[in-house]
Amino acid sequence: MRILMIEDEKYLAEAIANVLKKNNYIADLAHDGEYGLDCALSAIYDIIILDIMLPKKDGLSVLKEIRKNGISTPVILLTAKGETDDKVKGLDAGADDYLAKPFKTEELLARLRALSRRKDNFVLENILTYGDIDLNPHTIELYCGKKSYKLTLKECQLLELLINMKGMIVSKNTIIEKLWGYDGKGEDNHVEVYVSFLRKKLSHIGSKTSIQTVRGVGYTLKLKGEQSV
Repeated sequence: MRILMIEDEKYLAEAIANVLKKNNYIADLAHDGEYGLDCALSAIYDIIILDIMLPKKDGLSVLKEIRKNGISTPVILLTAKGETDDKVKGLDAGADDYLAKPFKTEELLARLRALSRRKDNFVLENILTYGDIDLNPHTIELYCGKKSYKLTLKECQLLELLINMKGMIVSKNTIIEKLWGYDGKGEDNHVEVYVSFLRKKLSHIGSKTSIQTVRGVGYTLKLKGEQSV
């Protein structure tokens, strides 16, 4: 499960990220609201942990933008202790749960497990579609007509990102940040390898959808017959 934590207190964010990783979560960090929103809009995350007090763009504004863009990813809002007004505003803006600072990591992990169960119950059929392909991010399966192919997690995340960008060009740097994290170990050649894997699998199931390279810029999805970029 991939978690996005948008928190400007770097020490706290890194400490929680370490706890999440020890509990088999993938944790990406964003330290301001603008970058956090950009990450959230990629729609590759299973749960978002969002602080209200953030530089550049406050948490409530980020939350409203996430929901405005049709992204239903569960959000846990981090609020100051006793700030009932913030909790009410957050829940009204589309938050699924909240935690008051300071909190124990055991409570956060329990909230994550609860949201995960809820997400499994209600979002399993959230199929992504582009052209003649369907992608189920929860079973990590790619479909074209009656044919299907089981993807790896990274392949699924890459294709999910390209589908969510709706034909826009996605740079290699953006792909690295979304799939490996801002401080991850992803490199240009890793992106090229996974693009190559995906192209072979799209071809294997007979899809007319292809991943087009825009030299010096990045990658985009195209359906056969569409005008090239």
